[in-house]
Amino acid sequence: MEDKYVIKALAALAQPNRLHIFRSLVVKGNDGLTPARIAEALGMPANTLSFHLKELMNADLITQERSGRHLIYRAQYDRMNAVLSYLSQNCCQGEVCEVSPEEVCKTC
Repeated sequence: MEDKYVIKALAALAQPNRLHIFRSLVVKGNDGLTPARIAEALGMPANTLSFHLKELMNADLITQERSGRHLIYRAQYDRMNAVLSYLSQNCCQGEVCEVSPEEVCKTC
């Protein structure tokens, strides 16, 4: 993945409302959410939500699909995983990491 795509994705997620929207879509999975459900869950006005959804789409982090009269938004897991992979590439200079994900999860 190129730097410019990672920077665009991270910039989009660096805003609290967009981060909450994205996390909600990640949690919901492949079913996705309609804008009404997102707005209701996050207590966000429709016009504000629309602006943030557009920004997340421009960063290629979410998709939009029309289902009848409704729009369904979904997280793009392949893109999310590519950004995470980019960030952790060459972790610990090729050595075994000191803390495994399992150990981190034990403290949560």
